[in-house]
Formats: sequence, structure tokens, C-alpha cells
Amino acid sequence: MSNGDTSIPKNIDVHVPSVARMYDYYLGGKDNYPADREASEQLLVRVPSTKVLAVNNRRFLRRVVRHLASEYGIRQFIDHGSGLPTQDNVHQVAQSVDPESRVVYIDNDPIVLAHGKAILEENDRTSVIQADMRDTEGIFGHPEVNRLIDLDEPVAALFVSVMHCIPDEDDPADLVRRTAARLAPGSFLVVCQLVSEDAATRDFVTDFMAKSTGNQWGRVRQQHDVHSFLEGLEVLEPGLVEVSTWLPDSDLAPKQETEEWIEYGGVGRKW
Repeated sequence: MSNGDTSIPKNIDVHVPSVARMYDYYLGGKDNYPADREASEQLLVRVPSTKVLAVNNRRFLRRVVRHLASEYGIRQFIDHGSGLPTQDNVHQVAQSVDPESRVVYIDNDPIVLAHGKAILEENDRTSVIQADMRDTEGIFGHPEVNRLIDLDEPVAALFVSVMHCIPDEDDPADLVRRTAARLAPGSFLVVCQLVSEDAATRDFVTDFMAKSTGNQWGRVRQQHDVHSFLEGLEVLEPGLVEVSTWLPDSDLAPKQETEEWIEYGGVGRKW
């Protein structure tokens, strides 16, 4: 990979765009390929706010991890659909609050596994496992999850900018419920996904991403769909919002110039 030192797993077709690598491209990363970059640029023509949206989503992830660690004492994080490592990853943010914090990253992309292991090999409080985030049983039965996560203590389960990768037939709301059922009272579920109130935008992006990624996609949804993901949980203030407005550090974050779609979500607490 001209983009890094980690070799490409043999079962990866770099000619098929990957959601994780497209996201990496939008964040200015180097772990992506021409097919990823081409698809990303094509998407920007129709939904030009996508790059700023990706940056603000990453900022949201950092803020929410820092907030849960510093304000609620959370020391365990499970990051579903974590994507490729970048700056200020979950373990770096959490361990800046408490070096004993433990993090498990989950992704089904073998390249994420390869890069993650290379970066985390000297951090015994952090692990990355290759798994489908819909496989709740397999995830919670995984040796690395059992090694690092104490399910008798509160956990933050993160589903940040990944729910749109789950098709309706796999019931994303039920995925959150199944995960919450495994966690101790006082745990948190962090959920956000791409939404649009414009039917043409939803249909175009859903179709474009499904075709581009070999159907590794669910759909762009509406705001009311995201509300269903956190039913039965106490939703923290400021509620479910466009993520750049969730407890912002300042007014200096990049602003979307258009709002054909947004990243929408928030945080629910299990009691």
C-alpha cells in the first residue's frame, strides 16, 4: 500500500470501494485507493456537504467519548464499525482521561483489522477484532471482549455513523436493543446515522452506495427512524440532534454549506 506500511490482505479487492476507506479519504487519511477516492468524489457532486459532515462526525465521536469518560466515569468502550485508525481514536481520547480505560474496536473490513493490530500491538488495554457488528452473540463471546470488558460495570457501546450500513431487514433498532440488553445499568448507547428529509437524496445516495460498495450498505434514513433506535433509554441532553450541535467545544467547527443530508444522533443511557 503506497498509503502505509501494512500489507493488503489477500482477500481484499481494492477495486471495490469500502465505506471505511471512503470515510478515511474524507478525513484526509492515506489508507484508501483510487476506487475509494473516485466514489467519494462522485458522491460529493450530488451531496457536497459530505466531507464536512464526515469531519464533524469525527469531532462528535471525540467529544462524546471524552464526555462519557470525564463526566460519567465510563472506562469501557466497544466501538462498533470503528473504521480505519485516524487521529484521536477512541482509546486515545478515553485513555487521556484515565490510562486504565479499555477499548474494543469492531469492524468487518480486514484492512481495518490489519491496520488496527499494527497500531495497537503495544497497548494491552485496547484490541481490534474482525466481526460483523450485527453479530451481537459473537461479539460478546469473543475472547478479547471477555478479556477487556467487565459486563458487570457500565460500558459505552458506540454505533457512530454506521447504522446507515445496516439494511432494514437486519433491524438496526433491534441491534441496539440486543446490545443494551448485554450491558449493565448505567451503560450508554451512542448512535448516529446519515439522514435526509429529502426523498430524492435518500434514494440517490442509498442506490449509489449500494452499487459502489457491492451492497455493503443499508439506507439513508429520516430523523424519526433514529429516534426509534434509542427507545427505552434515557436520552441525554441536548437530545437527538445534528451531531455538530451536540455539546460543541466551540463555534469554530466546519459548517455544512448545504443540508441535503446530515449526521443525526445522540446518546441514550440504560437504567
